[in-house]
Amino acid sequence: MILTILIPAYNEKRTVKEIIGRVEEALLPTRWGKEIIIVDDNSKDGTSEEIKKLKGNNIKKLFHRKNLGKGAAIRTGLKEARGDVLLIQDADLEYDPQDYSRLLAPIIAGKTKVVYGSRLKTLELVFFGKNKTPLPLHYLANRFLSFLTNLLYGSKLTDMETCYKMMTKEIYQDLNLVSNRFEVEPEITAKILKKGEKIFEVPIETKPRDYQEGKKIKARDAFWAIATLVKFRFTS
Repeated sequence: MILTILIPAYNEKRTVKEIIGRVEEALLPTRWGKEIIIVDDNSKDGTSEEIKKLKGNNIKKLFHRKNLGKGAAIRTGLKEARGDVLLIQDADLEYDPQDYSRLLAPIIAGKTKVVYGSRLKTLELVFFGKNKTPLPLHYLANRFLSFLTNLLYGSKLTDMETCYKMMTKEIYQDLNLVSNRFEVEPEITAKILKKGEKIFEVPIETKPRDYQEGKKIKARDAFWAIATLVKFRFTS
């Protein structure tokens, strides 16, 4: 059995080598192997040069000739994916590949075809102190977007915007994505839920980065997410 790890990358020169190393080191259940697909979205900081240096027979390196967005990079990667199960992995160091086995477990057990790693399932909002919630406005935005998703699609998600979206080949080959940028996250969720599939959530911990460290998502992306959720609720 093969797990495809699809990594869209844009201006991640500082972290791309390390995240690939972490992906390769991540333990999987017995008889599972990895296919790693990394798509450089025409980075300007030398990310593509770092990717070209990577070695490994299980690594597919794809390059956009111009910047098209995260959604476009995911579509490019999906065309090349051959795994029995696929996971989307950001090229920064926020998410821990050591969670792969825990995410795979419900699929292997036959409980679901789709698993999300939820950052918010057990996380409470704290404004002050040493346990202050990182980027509290992002936390609130994610909570609202998850609430809206549940309202529109009858789901019970806690973290619709999570990067860690894992699904079987049957699901990922039938997504037919059209979004080019960050609105791909709600599009994936909307299309899965409209097919009547249950999304199983597994709690995960992350190490969020701030804008000085390279975080790219902006406030306007929340408005695009809302529009995308509404759009795909009422259209195909």
